[in-house]
Amino acid sequence: MSNKALGKWGENQAARYLKKQGYRILKRNLKVSRGEIDILASKDDVLVFVEVKSQEGKGPIAPEVRVGYAKQKQISKLAKYYLQRSKGQHNEIRMDVISVYRLDGRPEIQHIEGAFGAVE
Repeated sequence: MSNKALGKWGENQAARYLKKQGYRILKRNLKVSRGEIDILASKDDVLVFVEVKSQEGKGPIAPEVRVGYAKQKQISKLAKYYLQRSKGQHNEIRMDVISVYRLDGRPEIQHIEGAFGAVE
């Protein structure tokens, strides 16, 4: 499976997981300014910006580790840009990371709520 196909598969699995957990998916692959938000979701009046990282099998480095400072800063900027232009009122926002491992064709999902705060 190509990296692009694995990424799409992982995002589909993450969206399915979030729905089962009671989240409402607002947008997927939301193009904002100079980047993209993988999943924009909401639950209990919380607007959640979700970064999805997928990996074939279990490796020595967990997918969520690839969401380093630079990526956190980019997601924070995209979230700020989105919030400035959105018309909705949001009581709270959160940045989550979902890691999706593909094990024998099946997903294993790890959801880290509030994985990081806004980075300036």
